[in-house]
Amino acid sequence: MNVSVVLFTSDLRLHDHPPLRAALDGSRTVVPLFVRDRAVDEAGFAASNRLAFLADCLRDLDAGLRERGGRLVYRSGDLVDEVCKVVGEADADEVHMAGDVSAHAHRREERLRAALESDGRRLHVHDEVVTALSPGAITPASSDHFAVFSPYFRQWERRPQRRVLGPPRTVHVPENVGSDRLLSRAELSGLSEGLAAGGEREGRKRLTAWLRSGIGAYEDGHDDLAGDGTSRLSPHLHFGTVSPVELVHRARKAGGPSADAFVRQVAWRDFNYQLLAARPAVSTRDYRTRDDRWRSPDAAARDIEAWKAGRTGYPLVDAAMRQLRHEGWMHNRGRLLTASFLAKTLYVDWRVGARHFLDLLVDGDIANNQLNWQWVAGTGTDSRPNRVLNPVLQAKRYDPQGAYVRRWVPELRGLEGPSVHEPWKLREAERATYDYPRPIVDLADGLARFRHARSREGT
Repeated sequence: MNVSVVLFTSDLRLHDHPPLRAALDGSRTVVPLFVRDRAVDEAGFAASNRLAFLADCLRDLDAGLRERGGRLVYRSGDLVDEVCKVVGEADADEVHMAGDVSAHAHRREERLRAALESDGRRLHVHDEVVTALSPGAITPASSDHFAVFSPYFRQWERRPQRRVLGPPRTVHVPENVGSDRLLSRAELSGLSEGLAAGGEREGRKRLTAWLRSGIGAYEDGHDDLAGDGTSRLSPHLHFGTVSPVELVHRARKAGGPSADAFVRQVAWRDFNYQLLAARPAVSTRDYRTRDDRWRSPDAAARDIEAWKAGRTGYPLVDAAMRQLRHEGWMHNRGRLLTASFLAKTLYVDWRVGARHFLDLLVDGDIANNQLNWQWVAGTGTDSRPNRVLNPVLQAKRYDPQGAYVRRWVPELRGLEGPSVHEPWKLREAERATYDYPRPIVDLADGLARFRHARSREGT
């Protein structure tokens, strides 16, 4: 076999890359290909922050390939058409790619397989590239997927992991296959000011630093908003610049309760992927409907805009929403709180919030964004679907001295200690010195509205 094509999608790395290894093992020359899928752009998922991170990843991938004698071929358009064009130009025998789980990914995989087979070519889809454990690898006796995390995790933990693959030493690419100009971050507008850099080198540097000095404190510190004790590897997992399989192997090697707690979070990611793989419609529909009659967009318009702008009058909610806008990323505790505030305290359809997050999050993907929103909204897999997170109590627990709030809500930096979480309690004259809004909803009123809406009489 002379030529294979490796189609990169959400796996923009050279380390631990089974499709690339298989192609190199079976062919003398390989075409590393990335196609900017027009359908993704048309569906509104090509947010500026993710495009900028993608541009970094592609340029870094190209640089890594050139160091090994190769290069990245970049095309844009209909993915199936562009892959088939490259296959024809290279006279390739087969295409290797990673498996994915969204409905769109499944459709294009089927189209690509049919197009290749009609021309006598083959498509090889590799598992455990995008996830640590492939969706469907473990299932309960009575269903095609797990709907509860704990029994899923018990089996996930016992399942042996495949071995980690090293990067290739050399990559030979046919000279006659042309490439479009790579995307550049400098060409994009509307980016978050604090957006992190992308690429495999950056991801591996962050991974190494995390395992050396961060993971040991994860169990006790991952919810500390001001301490920022999470790995911040989620964008690199989303774009595949860090392998989830390698991440689990290396975390387990670090050992200890904190490493176990961190690995559990990687398993949560896989859990959501297997949910989406089994039920693709949950990207837009309730996994478990509560027959909610959400407030209409018109009736809730002012509240929604205040939530997006970080001007709800609840400092911790506003701090998290401003972090999202500035960094294109938000602490996980902030995501839980802001989602609960919108879906339950304001009683706004979770899809409104999920869409806003996808517009800004550099790590925004359908599986984790949509299903985490559903978990918080009570339409997903949470065993306590009617729980409501109180932003004041959450603030006192996870930002006890108000350092996180003061970092992101500069209007309140003059307030000392935990008083920053309840500025409405200030005397009128003192409150007037702070350019900060009163709460847009009373928490008791919001809770009562939600409970009534979820009660049998309210639905």
